[in-house]
Amino acid sequence: MADPSLPNGRAALDEMLGRLSRKPGFKASIVLDRTTGSMIKTTGDLSALRTSKSRDEATAASFSNEAPAAEESESKGIEDFAAMVWNYVNSSGQLVQEMDTDDELKLLRLRTKKQEIMIVPYPKYIHTVIHDTPPA
Repeated sequence: MADPSLPNGRAALDEMLGRLSRKPGFKASIVLDRTTGSMIKTTGDLSALRTSKSRDEATAASFSNEAPAAEESESKGIEDFAAMVWNYVNSSGQLVQEMDTDDELKLLRLRTKKQEIMIVPYPKYIHTVIHDTPPA
């Protein structure tokens, strides 16, 4: 797989996201800037990227017929998710460095009852994919 941090990285990144989105069980994907944690690109069902708190706020806003508030809450939830992933990657990377300074973080896999989150940190990007949990 081509490293999306290479000069033709945008095309390689788009190609990789396209391939992943066609896989069975794919829910969503988010690409973050490695240094700042800002969102670069999202694909798929973005509701899979929201936090439970933002889902509750969006539901409350939809019952009050406040469409802009519901959209703002959804956007905030995705930003919260991105911040949590970025912090998780940085904390995990720090743990790896403290265990062995010659080692580096390559992959984080977080599996829950409902879904699996795969996080691949590249030198310039953090790529996160959420998909259905495969049967055990």
